[in-house]
Amino acid sequence: MIPQKEERRDRRREGGRSCSPKQTPTRKFSPATHRRSNARCVYVAALVCVSLPSSSCSADMPPCGWLLLLSLAALTGNTFCAITTSQTERNCSISPPYLPSTVINTTLRLQELRKRMLPLNISAYIIPGTDAHLSEYIAPRDARLTFMTGFTGSAGTAVVTQTKATLWTDSRYWVQAERQMDCNWELEKDVSISSIAEWLISEVPAGGEIGFDPFLFSLETYENYDINLGSSNHSLTSVPVNLVDQVWTDRPPILADGIISLPDRVIQRTWQMKVEQMRKMMEDSPYRPTALLLSALDETAWLFNMRGNDIPFNPFFYSYTLLTLDEIWLFIHTERLTGELKEYLNASCAGPLCVQLKSYDSVRAQLQEYVARPGIKVWIGTEYTNYALYELITPVDKLMTSSYSPVLTTKAVKDETEQRILRDAHVRDAVAVIQLLMWLEKVVPQGTETELTAAEYVNMCRSKQKDSKGPSFETISASGANAALAHYSPTNESSRKLTVDEMYLVDSGGQYLDGTTDITRTVHWGTPTEMQREAFTRVLQGNIEISRTIFPSGTRGANMEMLGRRALWEVGLNYGHGTGHGVGNYFGVHEWPVGFQTNNIPFTSGMFTSIEPGYYKDNDFGIRIEDIAVIVPKPTKYGNNYLTFDIVSLVPYDRKLIDTSLLSMQQIQWLNKYYETIRTLVGPELDRQGLKEEKDWMLKNTEPFVPSGSSAAVTSSTLTLFALVLTLFHNII
Repeated sequence: MIPQKEERRDRRREGGRSCSPKQTPTRKFSPATHRRSNARCVYVAALVCVSLPSSSCSADMPPCGWLLLLSLAALTGNTFCAITTSQTERNCSISPPYLPSTVINTTLRLQELRKRMLPLNISAYIIPGTDAHLSEYIAPRDARLTFMTGFTGSAGTAVVTQTKATLWTDSRYWVQAERQMDCNWELEKDVSISSIAEWLISEVPAGGEIGFDPFLFSLETYENYDINLGSSNHSLTSVPVNLVDQVWTDRPPILADGIISLPDRVIQRTWQMKVEQMRKMMEDSPYRPTALLLSALDETAWLFNMRGNDIPFNPFFYSYTLLTLDEIWLFIHTERLTGELKEYLNASCAGPLCVQLKSYDSVRAQLQEYVARPGIKVWIGTEYTNYALYELITPVDKLMTSSYSPVLTTKAVKDETEQRILRDAHVRDAVAVIQLLMWLEKVVPQGTETELTAAEYVNMCRSKQKDSKGPSFETISASGANAALAHYSPTNESSRKLTVDEMYLVDSGGQYLDGTTDITRTVHWGTPTEMQREAFTRVLQGNIEISRTIFPSGTRGANMEMLGRRALWEVGLNYGHGTGHGVGNYFGVHEWPVGFQTNNIPFTSGMFTSIEPGYYKDNDFGIRIEDIAVIVPKPTKYGNNYLTFDIVSLVPYDRKLIDTSLLSMQQIQWLNKYYETIRTLVGPELDRQGLKEEKDWMLKNTEPFVPSGSSAAVTSSTLTLFALVLTLFHNII
């Protein structure tokens, strides 16, 4: 799956860059100024026409045509037949405004928010779309942007003043915003902080204060606002108590349970071993930090070998950790911990390996108390520490920073047990995906299935596998033109029927107690065009070329990312998203800081990453091939400490989309070896589960490839040799 994948950083920046494969020119929209080009054509949501011959009634007729038809009918005395057309987007330019049923009335919410802004002397209030841990996915109780606007897209920022309310989002969500927001809100078709700052400067009087919740700002986000507001005589005001929460009277509560410790069979290092490892890294640092502050949810979950269910698709729980050289402070909703968990954490003692449980909401006050002590220095990872905690660590000589905390960089390298069980999870996951592809191959020609039913089917298949804990993200099940949208997921309104005439892309993954999976396959059940076959094959070439690359340990993914694009570039094609991301062990499906982006850390043995080049033709089709790979040592003739990728996703590619004439001999050999691996690893698992039909399907689809033209070449050579022999024999005779 593509990080909305990249979007994780976009949300922290509240803009910066769009994740959509195709960049769309920025345009601004205001309900007050929006008008149709022909002012005489007024949209009528339900047109009633009575009596003309049925051939005269066309639902495709433009509005002016209907008005003319109505006029003519009135003049001639004809009766009418009823025709109804529906509008799915709001129209704020007519009176009364037209609002579709998907809109939420935000009038009272805005009134209450504005009341709370007044005593704080705030002229504007910024509402980001993230949580206090800068998470990629957020819990329903943190969906403040959605509560205030009605907009449910995964990227956006809202700003409210006493007279205006505006949402910024990228091109993927413009139509969705028009369908979900009422006319209290204006839409700015941009996501950059510079655009928001420009708007604030124009709307907020000089000297006005702009309020924000510092828990929802990353350091980078704050710095970008500060820079863009510059010398405009506007100041940012930190408001640690969230104003939206005060208005949100029916905000979803914290879950009462769901926190567990991992069983011994899936861990190699106890939490005590991990704590001592972190302390050793602190002691070895030349900057001599006295404490390590962990803010990202996966940091605390990894450190204590614990999991939760607070965040959709991610087994995390609300928490912070302050680890010192002789104390462990765990900030958590303590009422959720069972007696067994408290015993697991040694919560009843006071030694250096005893966890002191503190209220989740006390983290800011407790950190402030610790920072006030003499001789301390707090180590933070700037990528995931929110501004509410950062602003407390003063003066600067009490602060030590790195882009990522030592927990994140250590977690990125899987130990032997983690590597083994993550491989095992991918074998079982392959069974579920094979079941999906085989089923679709049989039922799609019947014309009964849709994008939604396919997504539901693969989730059902995964749920039957051992140690299944649900999907690792919302399945991207996309057919035809929908697949050209890289982040598309089907809804009841958008779901297309699957047909043999269109390409189909399915990007899905599972959470298992022993691992997290993410795999994309693109198929065609009919006759693909030559363009589709060529594009697919070139995407496959990119996947293979990265996978078979040998490189020195410490190489950055960004330095080899172009290998995934080269075959596409040769014919003027490209894709607009990243080429890969890290993957966790029953963690997030997008695990930073591993991957192919410039801000990712260098590759070392034991890391897992996705490899996922693609190609998207607007309004036609989309292609993506995604596999998860583990980085392993690779012996070479002369050098040591070289690495390569070992693919752990084990599902064959669609044979009819592969043009072997474009593949090199090395690429075909790699492909055949990969198929041998699928047979070796997945075959026994299919046998164990008694899935004979699925095994037959797998064997059929992993037959070795013969280089295009080689059969003909062999036959021609044989005939030539045979002719020479006959000629020689004839001459002898």
